Parts: sequence; structure tokens; C-alpha cells
Amino acid sequence: MAKSVGVPRETFPGERCVAMVPRTVEVLQKAGLSVIIEAGAGESAGYPDEQYTSRGATLAARADIFRDAEIVVQFRSVGANPEAGRADVPLMRSGQIVIGLGEPLSAKKEAQDLAAAGVSFFALELIPRITRAQSMDVLSSLATISGYESVIMAAAALPKIFPMLMTAAGTVAPAKVFVLGAGVAGNA
Repeated sequence: MAKSVGVPRETFPGERCVAMVPRTVEVLQKAGLSVIIEAGAGESAGYPDEQYTSRGATLAARADIFRDAEIVVQFRSVGANPEAGRADVPLMRSGQIVIGLGEPLSAKKEAQDLAAAGVSFFALELIPRITRAQSMDVLSSLATISGYESVIMAAAALPKIFPMLMTAAGTVAPAKVFVLGAGVAGNA
């Protein structure tokens, strides 16, 4: 029997991300893994259940995912979701692997609870930000999105037009902005 990867629905209030997009299902199946996903897990991210099932994933209840999956992937695991995520800990079992954001350096109690349950937890935010690991660098990806979104929000709040426009009717000078930070978000 193939090992299985489970994707539960995110429970952090207002979270719209999902830990796995539909196209990943086929990649994992080619590697010999089956995928179990909680109904509605991808909806808030724009991925209806049919996109997962048409690629071979199986829909299941949350408790069944934690019972049956050897590997569970979450965007926000218990450390990054300390209140609602706490309900997942009793569902986890010894020998299970959990992958996601978990803030283990600041959420020590949650990390200890996972260890006490016998769970192996891989905190994605602790992956080194080096060239070899760039494809797994969730922090830079999230900061890029945050930087882009902050520009859109600033443009919506500004009482004048944001970009420089040159048209046959004339030129509209761009707005002046002050950017704090020159990291991934600031560069965006």
C-alpha cells in the first residue's frame, strides 16, 4: 500500500492558504504516494475539491486524514495556529510526520506537545535561506506576496493616482512613496 499524504483544511481565523495545490497531487502520485484531502481545504485559495479529485486525491474527514496519513502537510501547524490548531494534536499519532509553518522557536509548548505525541515535525520557516533550498523557501515566497499586496493596498488608500502615466492627453506624475525595508517585501 502506498504511503499517504494528508491535507487538512486550515483552521487559523481568516487564513486563505492551502498547504498543497492540485497539480502537486499528480507529482506525489508519480512518487508512489497517495493524497487525502479534507473537503473544502483548497476553496478559500481558489481550488475547489474537483480540482484535487480529478487529479487523483481522495476526500476525507479531518479525523480520517490524521488517522490514515503518514505525512500531514499544513500551512499553519499547531505552533503557528496555537488556538484552533491545538485541536489537531490529539488527532496526531506517534510516527506521523507533520510539515508546515509551526514557529517552534517561540511556540515551545506546542513543539513539546508534538514531541510528546511522537510526531516528527518539519518547520518550513527553519529551512535555511540558501540557493540549494530556494525552491523550499516559504518565507521569501510569502514576503514577496506581502510586499506586492502592500503596494496594492497603499495605492488604493492614496488620494492620487499611483503610477506615472504618459498618454496623448498628457502626463500624470507618479506618487512619491517611502518604503521601509529592502528585503523581499520591501523590494516588491
